[in-house]
Amino acid sequence: MKKISVIAAALMAAWAVPAGAAVQDGTDSYGVTAEQSAELVAKLKAIEAMAPEAPGFTLKNLEGKDVSLEQFRGKWVVLDFWGSWCVWCIRGIPELKANYEKYAGKVEVIGIDCGDTPAQWREAVRRYELPWVNVYNPVGENSLDRVYGVQGFPTKVIVTPEGKIADITAGEDPAFYLKLDALVNAR
Repeated sequence: MKKISVIAAALMAAWAVPAGAAVQDGTDSYGVTAEQSAELVAKLKAIEAMAPEAPGFTLKNLEGKDVSLEQFRGKWVVLDFWGSWCVWCIRGIPELKANYEKYAGKVEVIGIDCGDTPAQWREAVRRYELPWVNVYNPVGENSLDRVYGVQGFPTKVIVTPEGKIADITAGEDPAFYLKLDALVNAR
């Protein structure tokens, strides 16, 4: 657990997005210039060389079937650690949905519930119409959020098609989508 936390801190520092990027001519929909995008791609290449393997897991989905990270090898994966009790998790759902649609077929999202009862989790998935894979993460010493060193919610982890951690973003940060764009479009 400590190893993942240290890696998370290193990844977050390496991914720091230049502040003050204004939307203007020559920028993408997030207000990022071609130069800033190139910087992100360069950081990506440096990070990929030292990226750790994403810890594997098997958790139950809404139908009670096993879902494992290994099933998604060959695709980009966003692990979304969230809970129905988390205001920022809920506020971030529309942007995550938009990006899920944008990268259909390239990126899979796995919603990993944290801190809810099974009934609360099922109701939240239904209420917010979450279209991606959703799994229940039982609270406990070996819960997946602890394995990944999650310290705040939401936390999103980008896993490469090779199964390595490319980024960990804590909180509902618009920079997460800049990183996702840079990662997916760099290949």
